[in-house]
Amino acid sequence: QVQLVESGGGLVQPGDSLRLSCAASLRTFSNYAMGWFRQAPGKEREFVATIGRRVDHTHYAASLKGRITITRENAKNTVYLQMNRLRPEETTGYYCAADSQSITTTRLTDYDNWGQGTKVTVSS
Repeated sequence: QVQLVESGGGLVQPGDSLRLSCAASLRTFSNYAMGWFRQAPGKEREFVATIGRRVDHTHYAASLKGRITITRENAKNTVYLQMNRLRPEETTGYYCAADSQSITTTRLTDYDNWGQGTKVTVSS
């Protein structure tokens, strides 16, 4: 059974940075495209970033590009999301996902494994 466990969320002030982590119980982690999505209450889940099987295949939501970085450490079965200059409107749940079929993908429906999410609150 695939398990994705996010961590690193919490309360930060506007302008602060935060790094989220997602530990995956996948036998062949390096064969999975990994993604981060976020979802505010009452809204659809939206794409944040993805990193493909090859670490140089990364894609970011246009609105976030320049402030976030996705990386992966295959030896630790972990993917990270570094977020800088956080804004109050980015207060929401952040979810990690794994896709076993695509080399890399930004489509939510392509991901077949999801974590439970970690909450990020940006407030002064």
